[in-house]
Amino acid sequence: MFGAAPALAQDPPAAPPLVKQINNGNWLPQKEAEDLRDELYYQRAVHAYITMLPALNTIGMRDGSEAMFGKGYNVLPIWKERMDSRTWVPTPNADVIYSMSYLDLKETGPLVVAAPRDVIGMFTDFFQRTITDVGLIGPDRARGGLYLLLPPDYTGDIPQGYFAFKSRTYNVLLFFRTVMPKGDNGPDPKPAVALAEQTRVYPLWTPEKDVKPMQFRNASGKRVNMMYPVDSAFWTKLKAFVDYEPVSAIDPELRGVLASIGIIKGQPFSPTARQQELLKKAVETAPKMILAQRQLGRPDKRELYYKDRQYFNAWAGGTAEWMQDSYLDVDQRSTFFQVAYSSASAMVMHTIGAGSKYPSTLKDAAGEFLNGSNVYKLHLPPNPPAALFWAVTLYNVTDGTMVEAPQLMPSINSFNKVSTNSDGSVDLWFGPSKPGTAPESNWIQTVDGRAFLATIRLYGTGVEFFDQTWKPDDVVKVK
Repeated sequence: MFGAAPALAQDPPAAPPLVKQINNGNWLPQKEAEDLRDELYYQRAVHAYITMLPALNTIGMRDGSEAMFGKGYNVLPIWKERMDSRTWVPTPNADVIYSMSYLDLKETGPLVVAAPRDVIGMFTDFFQRTITDVGLIGPDRARGGLYLLLPPDYTGDIPQGYFAFKSRTYNVLLFFRTVMPKGDNGPDPKPAVALAEQTRVYPLWTPEKDVKPMQFRNASGKRVNMMYPVDSAFWTKLKAFVDYEPVSAIDPELRGVLASIGIIKGQPFSPTARQQELLKKAVETAPKMILAQRQLGRPDKRELYYKDRQYFNAWAGGTAEWMQDSYLDVDQRSTFFQVAYSSASAMVMHTIGAGSKYPSTLKDAAGEFLNGSNVYKLHLPPNPPAALFWAVTLYNVTDGTMVEAPQLMPSINSFNKVSTNSDGSVDLWFGPSKPGTAPESNWIQTVDGRAFLATIRLYGTGVEFFDQTWKPDDVVKVK
């Protein structure tokens, strides 16, 4: 009456792809699950290091500065006899007068900064996102002016008469440079220092009689470590930063990455012994990963300034915010902040006669990495397109600190008494000891056995640089 029962399929039951891929639809062995969890924690820590390096870079500068020179809105250290290699900070410029301080808008509320005329500077938040340029590219147009810095949560009235800007972080970097005129024996720092000392910083609502007088500490000639931490302090300082700053300072997805390694605003950071090992591994390996990217270069070669030279552009991101056409260039940003700081529009835009450019090289003309054991020659053609001045400086490749040899100033600029050729061109030499044919004025000392990079600075960059009718020669190995 009823038909026979249908035959059962002999093939194994069909399974979705991921069931097949992962252990035939079963849980992982316990040890494998634990190892994978640890691996993900480590990868997240590496990602956190790479993305948070701009902030830790600034925190390192602040902590080193305040430990040496003191803290407060009224404390403005100035390198009054120029900065030399005893100051450990990423790719500093020894050829202008530096003024740098660290403002805390959470502590003070809105701050007014009276910027002198002819400053080349900027304000950035502690992620080194530009708040505004100051000077010729800034709204004051080198005439000086009153800048009003507002905390991220400020909702009050904004009075008239100020260049007013809101920061995304409570902490703000003030970074001013003043240009030295040419003196009898090279650049004369005194007028530039006097100009920098006209800077005034004060809380907006504080009566004049209660404003603290400015303290212009002389930072020159001192051993100052202003570098970001290279050990577990990286994580503890990062946690303190997350706790102090508003939630809006960090995007939610990045906060999620930080939360995955235990860094959550307002909650204890208590990594286990195993997590501490992984954090230690990350803080040691991540900088090597960044260094490897700088060493190997970009696959798209976007960072190269020229088709026939070794010089690269550290700002190979399309903008000062590290944007390319459709994405934020996290790799280029991390390679920059490992060796530098203070990205601003003036350093990226093609501003004729007003901005600054920094073609740099890791390699000689033969494509070999520059090494302090060798002797090199750099030929600069006549008439460098630099309305203010040009300079050449040598740096360590790992962190951008200045090469520190017995010659403490690894830099030569156009205000020095530099020996020139009959056509106005200049030959510079790099090496552990002065080559016999090189004038003392044209030699920068290197450290035997240590790699270095060379940076050419062009302040007041001319059109000849942008259309590449003027190009520096590659560095040539002499011996």
